[in-house]
Amino acid sequence: MENYKIGEAPRVTTFGRRKVTPRVCVADRKPHIRTFIAEVLEELGFVTSECMHSGQLAAVLDEHLPDILVLGLSCGGIEARDMLNQLAAKEFAGKVLLLGPEESSAVVAVQELGETLGIAMLPTLITPFGVDHLRDRLVSFLPIDAPPHMPVDAAEAISAGWLELWYQPKINTRTLALREAEGLIRIRHPTWGIVPPAYFIGDDRDPSFRGMSEFVIGRAIDDWRYFVTQHAPIGIAINLPLAFLQDSACVESLCLQVPDHPAFEGLIVEISGAEVVHNLELVKDVAKQLRYHNIAISIDNLGTDWPSLVGHDHFPFVEIKVDRKFVAGCSHDRLKRAMCRQILDMAEGYGARTVAEGVETRQDFIAVCEMGFDLVQGFLFAKPMTARKFARTMLGRPVAIP
Repeated sequence: MENYKIGEAPRVTTFGRRKVTPRVCVADRKPHIRTFIAEVLEELGFVTSECMHSGQLAAVLDEHLPDILVLGLSCGGIEARDMLNQLAAKEFAGKVLLLGPEESSAVVAVQELGETLGIAMLPTLITPFGVDHLRDRLVSFLPIDAPPHMPVDAAEAISAGWLELWYQPKINTRTLALREAEGLIRIRHPTWGIVPPAYFIGDDRDPSFRGMSEFVIGRAIDDWRYFVTQHAPIGIAINLPLAFLQDSACVESLCLQVPDHPAFEGLIVEISGAEVVHNLELVKDVAKQLRYHNIAISIDNLGTDWPSLVGHDHFPFVEIKVDRKFVAGCSHDRLKRAMCRQILDMAEGYGARTVAEGVETRQDFIAVCEMGFDLVQGFLFAKPMTARKFARTMLGRPVAIP
């Protein structure tokens, strides 16, 4: 389940009339520093690139001149000097944010060189620094205008290789253990940066839905193998449209891709609750067929349609996910809690586990635990993140309530 949160609009960009996401190049010799900075900036919405020395920066400048260079001095004062000279030769009109220790002579020298070359040097960000310091220093450079509706053509994204699968954890409410990772599709667009599915996912009549579905399946299986090598097996859930599962060739291809690995516990395929309710017998048939291949069906975003699922003899669905509009704020809304309890009672009767979607506060987390939800998912624990970041920050680490 995708969670969307509307925050404060960023301040107006300083890049003239530019109304697209600024490009940031992160230059530092240490990979973990580059990764940390790039991930923070990507979550804000910047388009990022990385380099570790002046030779790599030259290639970046030739491809796309960045608007901001984040320059870490772990690469050394000489490399930093060479990079500034490269920027000046390209008539760089952006800004440079220097990262370095306080009272460092190298920091002072590089800062003065940049000003001498006519480069706009931002105040040095003193190391060590935290996420909030970096975010506060650069968020003002994001454009105030949001991308237009549906700015990205899905077919173009597929052919250009812009698709990515990000992951959000599903947490056991009783043990706080990481239970599964749900894969959520994203586009890494060269102009708009990280684009959520609201801007490119059409309906099942979109001819691109099959290509995107095939990407999601293949990437999820590859990422599962990556997660196993990083720590341990973890359950994977993906979202697929019912139209994809109506195609017997697609179903056969999906089944053939399931890993033949003793550690693989199965794949969860989440289907929209509205699609399930309106095509119940068809989805039940698909679910029965997939069970033989270690693939289970989850009913996603179930809301007011839930009574349509009551009273059936066979219920071949492993999981019911309650729509976030009934979970968010349930701690102080008795009607929402009543709705949740009715769905929980139905799920218990069928032997299906339950997931509370969209949990963003401690109060709502306590409420869903008291009601008896099995799993919880939402911004309180983590936003969707890249597979690399998920492995680094979620696997093998205890989950704590913020």
